[in-house]
This record gives sequence, C-alpha cells and structure tokens, in this order.
Amino acid sequence: MQPNNSKSYGSALYTLITVFFFWGFLAASNGIFIPFCKTHFNLTQFESQLIDFTFYGGYFIGSLILYFASQASRVDILNKLGYKNGIILGLIISAVGALGMVPAIGSGAFGFILAAFFVIAVGFSLQQTAANPFVIALGSAETAASRLNFAGAVNNFGGLMGPVIVGVLLFGTAKGANAAKVEISSVNNLYYALAGLFVAVAVFFWFSNLPKVTSDEKIEPSNKANLPLFIIFIAFGLILAANPLSNATGLSQAYFVYASLAIILCSLIGSLLSAQKNGQGWGAMQYPQLIYGMLAIFMYVGAEVTIQSNMGALLVLPEFGGWKESDIAPFISLYWGSLMIGRWAGAVGAFNLKTTTKYVLTIIMPFVAFGVVLLANYISGAAINHLLPYAVCIVVMIIAFFLGKQKPARTLTVFGLLGVGFMVLGLLTTGIVAVYAFISGGLCCSIMWPSIFALSVTGLGKYTSQGSAFLIMMILGGSIIPPVQGILADSAGIHLSYIIPVIGFAYLAFFAWKVSGELRKQGIDLDHVEAAGGH
Repeated sequence: MQPNNSKSYGSALYTLITVFFFWGFLAASNGIFIPFCKTHFNLTQFESQLIDFTFYGGYFIGSLILYFASQASRVDILNKLGYKNGIILGLIISAVGALGMVPAIGSGAFGFILAAFFVIAVGFSLQQTAANPFVIALGSAETAASRLNFAGAVNNFGGLMGPVIVGVLLFGTAKGANAAKVEISSVNNLYYALAGLFVAVAVFFWFSNLPKVTSDEKIEPSNKANLPLFIIFIAFGLILAANPLSNATGLSQAYFVYASLAIILCSLIGSLLSAQKNGQGWGAMQYPQLIYGMLAIFMYVGAEVTIQSNMGALLVLPEFGGWKESDIAPFISLYWGSLMIGRWAGAVGAFNLKTTTKYVLTIIMPFVAFGVVLLANYISGAAINHLLPYAVCIVVMIIAFFLGKQKPARTLTVFGLLGVGFMVLGLLTTGIVAVYAFISGGLCCSIMWPSIFALSVTGLGKYTSQGSAFLIMMILGGSIIPPVQGILADSAGIHLSYIIPVIGFAYLAFFAWKVSGELRKQGIDLDHVEAAGGH
C-alpha cells in the first residue's frame, strides 16, 4: 500500500466515512422496512426475510465476483481499478439501486424491491472492500487504527439513526396507523434522498485530489477453494428459488431453505477435512482456524441480523406488548444502539491509559452511549421511559467485559455464552423481560467481529489478505440465517424461532475454544493475539 502522508486529507476522510454511515443506516433500517413490506405486500414471515437475504446476499455475490475475476486473471481487479475508482463505482451502483426502489415500490411487485436491494448491496460490497484500505491510506500509519475506529463509530451511529429516521419517514404521516396506511411518497422521498447522497459523495471523490492507494501483494492461488465457494453460491440461489421449486415439486419451502443451510455448513466442514489431509492448492483455507472462522463470521452476522429482522413480528404480539408497527422503531434503534454501547466500552482498551482510568471509563462509556440512544429517540418524538430498565442489561455486559480481560479468545467465549444465556431467557419468558433479553443480543454481538477476525487470520502469513477476503464473503450469514428463522417462525411461531440465534451464539463459544487449541498446536501465544478493527 502506498499512502501519501505528506498532505492532510482531513476533508476527504470525513467525506469517505459517510459511506460507513450509509452501511449502518440501511442495514439497521431494514428492521423497520421489513414489517412495513410484510403488511403492505401481505407476506409470510419467511418472505419478509428475503429483504435481508438479498441485501446481505449482495455483499456475498459482489465479493465472490471480485474473487473469481481476480483468480481467473491472476490480477487483483480492485487494485488495478484503484480504490478511489472502486468507491466511486460502488456509490454509483448503490445510487442506481436506490433510484430503482421508487418504481419498485410503486409497481407493487415485491420481487422488484428485492432486486433493487440487491443492487444497493452490490455497490456496498465494492465500497466496503475499497474503503477500509483507503481510510488507512489517508494519513500516517501510526494513526490508522484511530481512523478505522472513528469510521466504525460512524457506522454504529448510522445503525442507531436508521430505525429512528426511517420510522419517522414511514409512520410520521400515518399517525399511529398500521403500515398499510403509510404514504408511499414518504418511502420514495427516502430513496430519492439516499440516491442523491450517493451521487454527491461520488462526485466529490471524482474531483478530489486523493492519494493513489495500491497493494503490491501477489494473488495467491487457491484452486481447490473454488469448488466449495461455488457450491455455497448454489446454496444461496436455492433459497431464492424456494417458492418456484416448492410449486414445481409439491414440497414445502422449508425443505429448500433448510437444505441451503445444510449445504453451506457441509461445504465448509468438507473443506476443513479435505484441507487437513492435503493443504496444497487450498490457499488460506489450508489453515483450520480460517475455515472455523468463516463459519464463525457466518453465524455471527446471521445472529446479529436475524435477531432484529424478526423482532418486528415479535413485538406486535399481545404477549410481547402488542406494539403497533409505528411504535417499534425505538426497540430496533435500541438493538443497533446496543452494538454502539458495547463498542464504545471496547474502545477504551485501545488507549494508553492508567488501569484505574480504564476501569472507570469501561463503566461510564456504555452509559454515555445509552444516553445517546435515548436522546436520538427522544428527539424523534418517541417515548423512552420503557427503555430505561435496559440499563440492567448494560451492567451485565460491563461485568462480561471485565471477565474477558480484552483477550480475543476469552472475550469471545464469555460473550458467546452470555448470548446463549440472554436468548434462552427470552425463550423462557414473555413481555418486556423477553424483549430486553433478545435485544441484549446486540450487546453480545458488539465486540465479536474483531475477536473472530483476529483469531481466524492469526498465523496465516502471506495468505492473510486472501483469508480476510474469505471472511468478508461469510457476511452471507446475514442473508441465509434470517430466512431460516423466518421459515421456522411460520411453522412453529415467532417466539420459538429465536432458538436460531441460540445455536449461533453456542457455535461462537465453541469456536473460541476450538481455535484456541488449534493456534496452540501451531505454537501461537494467545495472550499476544490482538483484536482487529470493528465491523
């Protein structure tokens, strides 16, 4: 990488990290948009989850296209295009998708909406692949981590504000009515505004004098990894084709949804077993910690997304408060705000402070972040009194931080088990206790990405870059897991369907234990593995 550190690119950095805000904003606002679409288009819970399926699937497909194109040409396509141009192209693609949402919603065709979401996400995939190294290049290497943390904080803020702003836009004119009475012009205005912002940022980058960011890393061959990745792609398409396949065969959609998940899991496990016998030709996947990590990222993103994506259907039930769809935005906002709460606490360890100061800030910062969540909802006009008891869950999270001792394996174990505990509590109770228990999954997810990432790429050496690309592909979990929970909810009920994130958190705790053993076999000291940047 070749950054130019002789100039100040402060304005470019501030503009660049707006794309981080967009990622968080749209991903979190899906929690509001999904129940709107479910009512407006009269969808089943499974069908409503196809929004997340196409959104996060766009990340996977975009990454997969770049990977196979680079493998075929033996040239890093994005590196040849240039990170600046990659971001510009990604923004334009997302703008096209955002504009496509207007006629899609007007047409009344849900499939058209899914296609527009997919286009937006493909643009995001290209942006995300290019933006992180660009942030590193906009300044000195010594302050790169601080810039990435700042960008991550903006992403969290976007996740907090997405449900609040979209809730106001959708239901502000509905006066407490249900989603069917929402004025479509409100939705159109949202996507016109987003398309305009995407184009404005792209134009800024086009005319900006930015450093040329390139990478000298050679593409490492991994021919044997191509087959399992292609099989995973087929499994992805199986969910999309579940309805026509069901009509053609007479089998339930559930068979095809569960089969998709099983194929993905078997593909990764089969790759692990095969690579252990002979690692030649597998590239980064010859290392067991990476394949375990790919499955961990899949489970982590899946659990993170599915908890909130299905929450709208849970909150409208009488036993969970019987909330109107126009009143659920504060809960979705609190969920994504929980990720910010946890990351603010985790960020304290990045600073060179006295031990006592760190302890104090680890206790104070989560409540400062909680205050920001409450303030954002208060400004939007939402009631916040019913959110105040959530402070108890934050106290539990702070205790878990101290137990983790800022060590990736230990932290992931503690938060994985805590996630299992919160989900089980939610399954065994109803009312506000269950709601807060499920929302607390956000607190548990908040610091998992850096721990998983660090443990997965440790020891990969020259394959680290390729391993990172494989891990990014496994954001696919956010595409597959919500429909799996949705299909289970249609048959067993939305409450019982929360057994899905229980399984996800349980695997993450197992991953921490298993990979710790694998790394010790390779002679790696776990006490010196440091967490990577946040997601």
